[in-house]
Amino acid sequence: MAWNEPGGNSNNQDPWGGKRKGGDRKGPPDLDEAFRKLQESLNGLFGGGKKRSGDGGGSGGGSGKGGSYGLLGIGLVALLAIWLYNAIYVVDEQEQAVILRFGKYYETVGSGLNIYFPPFDRKYLENVTRERAYSKQGQMLTEDENIVEVPLTVQYRITNLQDFVLNVDQPEVSLQHATESALRHVVGSTAMDQVLTEGRELMASEIKERLQRFLDTYRTGITVTQVNVQSAAAPREVQEAFDDVIRAREDEQRSRNQAETYANGVIPEARGQAQRIVEDANGYRDEVVSRAKGEADRFTKLVAEYRKAPEVTRERLYLDTMQEVFSNTSKVLVTGDKGQNNLLYLPLDKMIESSRSGSTSSGSGGSTVIADPGSRAADAQQQRETRTRETR
Repeated sequence: MAWNEPGGNSNNQDPWGGKRKGGDRKGPPDLDEAFRKLQESLNGLFGGGKKRSGDGGGSGGGSGKGGSYGLLGIGLVALLAIWLYNAIYVVDEQEQAVILRFGKYYETVGSGLNIYFPPFDRKYLENVTRERAYSKQGQMLTEDENIVEVPLTVQYRITNLQDFVLNVDQPEVSLQHATESALRHVVGSTAMDQVLTEGRELMASEIKERLQRFLDTYRTGITVTQVNVQSAAAPREVQEAFDDVIRAREDEQRSRNQAETYANGVIPEARGQAQRIVEDANGYRDEVVSRAKGEADRFTKLVAEYRKAPEVTRERLYLDTMQEVFSNTSKVLVTGDKGQNNLLYLPLDKMIESSRSGSTSSGSGGSTVIADPGSRAADAQQQRETRTRETR
């Protein structure tokens, strides 16, 4: 017999052998009741209201609708909180922000607390005061067709954030490409000696100027502040040969400096000698001119005296001439009158030699006394004059 047929145990037992009302039941719980209790709990939490008696089936539908509204409200509040968290932002003193509204530039925002409206707006925040650096190193071909490795460092900063964000897709990549182009152009128009030695500063200035011109043409919003060209070097395969070239260049410079030092010492000395010769020549000229003028003046006065006393003047001229002639010879022969064979020899050379040896011995500390050569010459001159007068 079925459990729910007339006359059966339908009033007190269910199909699982338990009582329907009252008493202890055995078997699985009522699922509808469990769902109903869970719904009432959710309604109480989310403001759905309590279940009223006598509402019948309609009360269950109203409580379910109220619970759905509560869940929707909580979701909206959570979404609003997330949106506000993303929409409100702070810009530091060193930063700027560019706002795009519907994909079009709207404004550039400075430091402070700001808000934008995603997803309608997009925000690009960058530091516009910090110095950034980019390093580059590669093998370059110089003007004289030599290969050198040139390391380079570029320092830059963002000066126009709008151009930096909107005009170029990847402005820093464009900066790298422009740097390589400028470096190759400058190194390719410079000789290897200038690249390896003193030409680095000039190269850095030219690279900076050309690179900034490229960036201004692209409108990247980047300003190059400094370009540093570090010490260039030859490739490793030919480094020894380049070192030999550098040493030879240093030897050349050292030899040139030594030659310049010698020239700086010799040229002033030669100029001094030339000036001395010129001064000597001028002095000799003045001396000759003065002596000639003196002789001419003396001759003029002598003519006047000759006219007054011819004999005395002739005698004086003769004696002066003989004195001048005898003073320049070391031997003198004096002859007598005609018919006499007397010959007097004056050993003036021996007298001069003895006077010289006597002066030497006296200078060495000896006690030998030598007569004054001047007095001897005067005595000899007097004797010659006496003998000349006797002879005449």
